[in-house]
Amino acid sequence: MIIDPAKQHDITRAWRLYKENGDPQARDQLILAYSPLVKYVAGRMSSGLPAHIEEGDLVSYGLLGLIGALERFDPSRNIKFETYAISRIKGSIIDELRALDWVPRSVRSWARKVEVAVTRLENQLTRAPTDDEIAAELSIDVSEFQSILNQISCASIVALDEFWDATSSSQDKVNLIDTIEDSEAPIPRGPTVSRRSRRLWPRLFNGCRSGKGSSIGLYYYEGLTLKEIGEVLGVTESRVSQLHTKAILRLRGRIKEDLDLDALAT
Repeated sequence: MIIDPAKQHDITRAWRLYKENGDPQARDQLILAYSPLVKYVAGRMSSGLPAHIEEGDLVSYGLLGLIGALERFDPSRNIKFETYAISRIKGSIIDELRALDWVPRSVRSWARKVEVAVTRLENQLTRAPTDDEIAAELSIDVSEFQSILNQISCASIVALDEFWDATSSSQDKVNLIDTIEDSEAPIPRGPTVSRRSRRLWPRLFNGCRSGKGSSIGLYYYEGLTLKEIGEVLGVTESRVSQLHTKAILRLRGRIKEDLDLDALAT
């Protein structure tokens, strides 16, 4: 950030008044002078975040970091305040974003690891891997793997006010709540979409054990609850949740793999 030389004298004076006397007016003057730093950092970080996180919120989080930087900065040291402040602003924004995410980072990390492991094993074995095989690939025991699946299943909840990109255009963003199907409204394309979906599932879940395949079909096509599916398959509700989570992670990995292959083909 470049400061107008005509204002540099005023800023130097404000630093002296703030650090020597704790002058609140000098503090406000410094916040105002360096506030463009917050806007700059927030703008850079927003490009890599989900669409529902607004840049204005990042600016608010960053201002807390700027204020903290002003309080801790020592002007007598041979360091530019801008360099010091940027790291504090980034840290403040990251801390606030983490606080907003109720799912622990370890759970999200495990979800990615399981997804990668399942995709890798499928390519090696040319079939759906078992719990034992996935656990071995992750270097954990089966009970720990199943516990992780239970945690991941709770992490798939999303906010209905989150934005979803209908197309690649930034002008076509809609809230997830606006994409929920109205069960009372007629769907002209319904039969066609249903037939396509039914043809797609066998290919995506080719090699699935009947229990897993049945749980997916009963959940999405028959509309049964996890408890009801457990009664049909003769397993516990927790086990049905694990099977469902593993199937979704497998599907997600297959879709990503297909997209990567399509990108290479083009």
